[in-house]
Amino acid sequence: MPSALELAKGNADLIAAVQRSRRLLARKALLAAAASAVPLPGVDWVADAALLSRLVPQISAEFGLSVTQIENLAPHKRERIQKAAAAVGALLIGRLVTRDLLLLLARHAGMRLTIKQATKYVPLAGQIVSAALGYAALRALGEQHIKDCVKVALSVQHLLPPSSRGTLGSTINLH
Repeated sequence: MPSALELAKGNADLIAAVQRSRRLLARKALLAAAASAVPLPGVDWVADAALLSRLVPQISAEFGLSVTQIENLAPHKRERIQKAAAAVGALLIGRLVTRDLLLLLARHAGMRLTIKQATKYVPLAGQIVSAALGYAALRALGEQHIKDCVKVALSVQHLLPPSSRGTLGSTINLH
């Protein structure tokens, strides 16, 4: 399966959005790892849910695909993005991250999360394994969302927003 950078097909704006999103994802995944190492039941689930509910909209915003950004588009553009997201199977593009969506994501990462819960009660080694699994689970979910954003942006030739660093977004040109 191609990486998000490969999916960007050399588009400089998309590559920059992927890189910004990955930096954000790396920081949040480290927080998830720290929460996973805490040997108290449920702390990691609460932390993962909180991290995901903030992370997904931030990644989406890097690609101009957050709920607010999509709502501000013309109706025909909004519809094209929603159809593209459905065709790609992107669960989180243009949607609020709700409890139900978080449960659906947890099912996708199910085995990792189950093992993470079981390992955290083994002193030290279990907490290390739990932290590694917490990091990997959040990283995998975030990376999949980044790929979905790239696919949707390419399929509708979406105009990326200006980055927070001041570079101008441009229309994706596939030709």
